[in-house]
Amino acid sequence: MQRDLTVKKLNILFIPFLLISISICVGYTFIHWLLAIKLELFSLNDTIIQFAGPAVVSLLVTLFFFRRRIRILNLKSDRDKLPDLYFMIILIALSIPNVIAQNYLPKVTGKLTLLFSINEIDQHKPSKYYTLKKFNIDKNNIGVNTSVEVSGRNNENFNIYIFVVLPIIDKDVKNDECKAFLGVKYSKHISNRLTPAEKQENYETLLSTSQYDVEHNSFNEFRYLEQVGNSSDKDGYKAAILHCIKYDRSTAPVLIARKEPFEDRLGNQSNWIFISFGILSIIWLIMVLIPKIDRPALRAFESGTPIKNDDLIEFLRFLQPKNGFYLTPILVFINILLFLTMVISGLGFINFATTDLLTWGANFGPFVKNGEWWRLITNTFLHGGIMHILTNMIGLIFLGFILEMRLGKIRFLLSYLFTGIMASLASIWWNPSIVSVGASGAIFGLSGIFLALLVSKFYDENFTKSFLIGTLIFIGYNLFYGLTGGIDNAAHIGGLISGFILGLIFRFTLEKPVTKKTRKKRVLKKEITAETSL
Repeated sequence: MQRDLTVKKLNILFIPFLLISISICVGYTFIHWLLAIKLELFSLNDTIIQFAGPAVVSLLVTLFFFRRRIRILNLKSDRDKLPDLYFMIILIALSIPNVIAQNYLPKVTGKLTLLFSINEIDQHKPSKYYTLKKFNIDKNNIGVNTSVEVSGRNNENFNIYIFVVLPIIDKDVKNDECKAFLGVKYSKHISNRLTPAEKQENYETLLSTSQYDVEHNSFNEFRYLEQVGNSSDKDGYKAAILHCIKYDRSTAPVLIARKEPFEDRLGNQSNWIFISFGILSIIWLIMVLIPKIDRPALRAFESGTPIKNDDLIEFLRFLQPKNGFYLTPILVFINILLFLTMVISGLGFINFATTDLLTWGANFGPFVKNGEWWRLITNTFLHGGIMHILTNMIGLIFLGFILEMRLGKIRFLLSYLFTGIMASLASIWWNPSIVSVGASGAIFGLSGIFLALLVSKFYDENFTKSFLIGTLIFIGYNLFYGLTGGIDNAAHIGGLISGFILGLIFRFTLEKPVTKKTRKKRVLKKEITAETSL
């Protein structure tokens, strides 16, 4: 009997994992090769194709195929975290081999084009790799672009980048057109908690280092050149070309010098596809074999009975606009749609460049003062990266679920927009030189409204006790963390104060929620009134 149950676990959870993992990797790789490399039908950012794509496909397969199957395992424990662990492991196991394969594919399919002179590059079909025998570097007309960005879950990292493009020319041919640029990138990663003066010092140090290297490096010692792909680095180099006075309108490719032999470009990536698949398959096999089977869940799975209390289905239904919770899902969908549009446009996934955020409507003091007042609103729907939008949308869903029913659709929408604008104005007033995006200012505004209703005894005593301390901790923690740097605390405070004032105003215009205790009192009062009239 136990042997039969083990076989069923393997047939339901392990064998499908092997087949689906191989199918996803092979199928996604083929589509990547056919559409992006062979036919060149689109040109998305490398981060999207090589990381976001495999992750999203694996997430969908895990959610809609394996999540139900994992329920046949008896994973009950005191911590009740084992189902989440299984979910994460299978998501990782499906993603990692695919990600490695997508990074490997452009390298293994990239052709090496032999050039005698850089002027021959237009005579060949665009290639990923080149060898060059005759060339010269025009150091008198270089282009330089500097950029900074914050990264990490809570913007704890401050990254400084200096992109340099050096025109590659044929010294024997007089031509004012640059056929290709040699790209060199200098970077430094520091803590975002450093003071502005310390950040400036690190920037100047990196700038001095890069200047010395450009002046003293001949840049002619390389085995082959690799064309920069569609990445944030390409955007940095293209911006540097605009600072290249003689060739500022050039659309020439940017090439990176590689000193290792061309045959070594692949490293051990092909082996790691199979090694990672093997290791993760063994881990998943052990995780499937260890727990016992939950027999009622197995019977329900084999009979096709719908899952009771299905968290995913309930969450999707929860996000459907409905009476009392109508505008919150719409606001969430607008934020997500705008984020996905930026991702599909090839601007990034983990983080977006500051210049791109400005183009799409980020808040920036000089631009707003120059008449672009619409940025005070549009920035509240923009986010700097995947973690930024995830954390903000969780907060928006929670506060919207509590407040929208009480405030009503119109009052809730106006509160979101008004506190978002107040947060943007506070950000400009406190520090007009920073670029600010995110719904957190409006979310702090909703928190301020909720806090005002709590402290003014709008809700009953039990509800107030349950949520007041948690709300104060949430606000206090986020404001305190904002003091460490890299977070627009002025926007948070501006949204919070304006929201709190709105909440005090709403306190006298809203009907208090009817509790069971209040309802009983009203019924009793009616009965007493009826008896008195008799």
